[in-house]
Amino acid sequence: MSDHAADLSVCEVTDRKLLDQFIRLPQRLYRDDPNWVCPLYLEQKERFTDKNPFFQHARWQAWVAFRQGRPVGRISAQIDALHQQKFADDTGHFGCLEAENDPELFDALFSHAEQWLKAQGMKRVTGPFNLSINEECGLQIAGFNTPPRIMMVHGHPYYAPAVEAQGFRKAVDLMAYHQHPDFESPKVMQRLVRRVAHRVTIRPLNRKHLRAELELMRDIFNDAWSENWGMVPLTQAEFLEVGKTMTLLIDDDFVQIAEVDGQPAAMIVCLPNINEAIRDLDGRLLPLGWLKLLWRLKVRYPKSARIPLMGVRKRYHHTPFGPALSFMITDTLRHAVMARGIREMEMSWILEHNSGMRNIIESLGGVAYKTYRLYEKTL
Repeated sequence: MSDHAADLSVCEVTDRKLLDQFIRLPQRLYRDDPNWVCPLYLEQKERFTDKNPFFQHARWQAWVAFRQGRPVGRISAQIDALHQQKFADDTGHFGCLEAENDPELFDALFSHAEQWLKAQGMKRVTGPFNLSINEECGLQIAGFNTPPRIMMVHGHPYYAPAVEAQGFRKAVDLMAYHQHPDFESPKVMQRLVRRVAHRVTIRPLNRKHLRAELELMRDIFNDAWSENWGMVPLTQAEFLEVGKTMTLLIDDDFVQIAEVDGQPAAMIVCLPNINEAIRDLDGRLLPLGWLKLLWRLKVRYPKSARIPLMGVRKRYHHTPFGPALSFMITDTLRHAVMARGIREMEMSWILEHNSGMRNIIESLGGVAYKTYRLYEKTL
């Protein structure tokens, strides 16, 4: 063992101090990266506690690596009971990976995560998930030259080679598309819409019945995504948590729900890009950060946004209604977005083999500008 490796120690996160070091490590690793956005510490502290509804059906362990007493890397390992129920494949997950560019450091981090998963009976590992497939996921492999949008990851270019050196191989890539909302509707899409429009109604979120609306949206989303790679359904508690954040940030018409013959069939959600508003807060809302954030959301509204949730019920996927509904909810949404002054949208994430959705986005002028990779490995 080299002297360099002998200086390295890896500690389980077992108390508040270690959790704080786990949370704050990225701030140092990205201090020279102009495109990194420091997440809000208050949000992060809640995310890694029992307040996160993910932990109602999952267990996890996190580690922080130190060299000469200084934090230099971190990783987590998770086992999701809902994934096991659906797939029965003895698969665990890794995530929250951040580290200095050091092969011995990556060896140590993955050794601890994989040993923990093996001890729990897992035979395969996929990731990264921070912490689940329904949160931040994927390792960025392209598009490092712009900041991440809300609820999307950012990474160092050396991460992918370091993970692959651990024996991981590509499972699937996720795409992020850059889209201007003032697109021109393609004639082929206009013709398709005319064929089905008499049976379709598009409406915004009804906030007076918020809980019922959130449950409706969850049902559409879980059905629409049920056959996607690694998809685990969102629980009611998880979607309520999403809804709590969502409804604090958006106008009712930033959510659009499509009905076919009066039955809910598709939905879409757009979030203003909060990363614009928190970029210079260095993760802190106190003492004055919350005032800056409030002013920026109420007065200087973000100019960019992200569409994190979109789905068309599975029964329509291979019918003319599938692309028509996708286009109609997107087209309705963009007018609300532009009225708010938003000039750039990101549609993410899109599975690389979802050719139908990718073709629609690209027909509207969308350009794939960031790529995130999910990996897998047999333990």
